[in-house]
Amino acid sequence: MPFPTLTIGDKTIPLPIIQGGMGIGVSLHSLAAAVANEGGIGVIAGALAGFREKDIAKNPIEADSRGLAAEIRQAREKSQDASGLIGVNIMVALCNFASLVRTAVTEKVDVIFSGAGLPLDLPSYLREAAEKAQEEIHTKIAPIVSSARAASLIAKKWWSGYNKAPDLVVVEGPLAGGHLGFKRAELDSADHRLELIVPQVIEALKSFEDKCGRAIPVVVGGGVYTGADIYNMMQLGAAGVQMGTRFVATWECDASLTFKKAFMEATEKDQMIIQSPVGMPGRAIRSQFLEDMENGMKKPPHCIYHCIKTCDPATTPYCISLALVNAQKGHMDRGFAFAGANVGRVSDIVSVKKLVESLREEYEAAEAAAALSPPQAAEVAPLTATE
Repeated sequence: MPFPTLTIGDKTIPLPIIQGGMGIGVSLHSLAAAVANEGGIGVIAGALAGFREKDIAKNPIEADSRGLAAEIRQAREKSQDASGLIGVNIMVALCNFASLVRTAVTEKVDVIFSGAGLPLDLPSYLREAAEKAQEEIHTKIAPIVSSARAASLIAKKWWSGYNKAPDLVVVEGPLAGGHLGFKRAELDSADHRLELIVPQVIEALKSFEDKCGRAIPVVVGGGVYTGADIYNMMQLGAAGVQMGTRFVATWECDASLTFKKAFMEATEKDQMIIQSPVGMPGRAIRSQFLEDMENGMKKPPHCIYHCIKTCDPATTPYCISLALVNAQKGHMDRGFAFAGANVGRVSDIVSVKKLVESLREEYEAAEAAAALSPPQAAEVAPLTATE
């Protein structure tokens, strides 16, 4: 059978895949539109979305809002007849979180994903926009969590404060790239595997499904690499998956070719966990730049972007935004790339269409194999960083 559809409230898409939002500038309009055209949810990263604007250093809030609006519009233009959706990822830790959310809602983006903190007041911006426009706002909102406790806390806050339940919940496991919602010591713990967390989150959301009278789909991210992985996550009760690393190695990805080649050349041993200025551990590709940072060899002369609430320019070893902008442009000696635990498996660059086709074939093969297996053998294989 083909992929099952993914239904989010009144919207149904044919491809149950969300392309993870990857900043800075790694997933913008080109990648998002390509994924939407294949029937999935293409996601624009909101972090420093205006990094190409000339006044980004002087007027970061205005520049980022303009940049995000432009990316959403270009993605719409490139996916006018798409069966999928366009979303944005906006981190709670951003200083201009509120401004970016307002911009996304004004531009009528389909879905806002929000993590790197608890988006407890996210529904307030939808209410504000609806009151201002005097019309119903159809943008969906989806928190990104790493535990049932976080999912329950957000859902309780939204329901009690705004009579609103999450439209979708994304659960990111410890094998994800970028910022991780776990303590460093928890990343290798068997207690924090997706295979354990996902059923807990699904159970925690059941009471809120009863209250709002609809399903709250749970989407799984972190370590999902093949179509077989997608099938296995579906067997846990997931409604879909989020994938980031695989989409970097596509021609439509908005990062430079040099950036993409860093993914192709990375091995399993090239992964490293860093302590980000955001205040969370992050999974990245080992580089001389990061090793220099760990050794205290470099410090930023001053704060350029004022982008992260938790960043203290006086004590942080480097400007993460500047490092990520440099990497996006291909200057890997002056920056680094976040990547998931399976980055060592990336071997070539393909089109988004070809990637989706291969994932679909692998999914169907896994489903067919499961149908032929004895019931007692039909266990969900845990996600790992290697095959």
